[in-house]
Amino acid sequence: MHFGQVANFKTNSDLPLEKFILALNANLKKSIVIKNAEEESLDFHARLSAKEKTYRYIINNSYVPSAIYRSLEYHIPQKLDVEKMKQAVKYFEGTHDFQGFKASGTSSKSSVRTIYKAEIKTEGERIIIELTGNGFLYNMVRIISGTLVDVGLRQN
Repeated sequence: MHFGQVANFKTNSDLPLEKFILALNANLKKSIVIKNAEEESLDFHARLSAKEKTYRYIINNSYVPSAIYRSLEYHIPQKLDVEKMKQAVKYFEGTHDFQGFKASGTSSKSSVRTIYKAEIKTEGERIIIELTGNGFLYNMVRIISGTLVDVGLRQN
């Protein structure tokens, strides 16, 4: 699976790019691996230059949590109505004011964001909420996911 995470930094080093990969990997935590290095223009910024971003929120919807993935997914043992969630997630697509879906204290000037694609996928007992947009507010995806869980928990 490729997540396409991008980072950038400025340096005056003349170390060849392929050596940067080795040097960085030798000094980073084992949970982080550099796979590629490229030289970019000085005005490039990994976060601000991105044309779109995708967030995945994973829910383990099994009776018992996973020991291995516990810190990477949210466990909800009550059976969720995935079909209702799939219908509801489509309402987030488009350009909207997401004021009600940001954490308090968020410093963004505008809460208007565009969600290009919003979908719910399943992989076994895992429910994956995936949102692609031009940007996200602080905790926006987590709050949207919580809203979709509320939809999935409703029995009517």
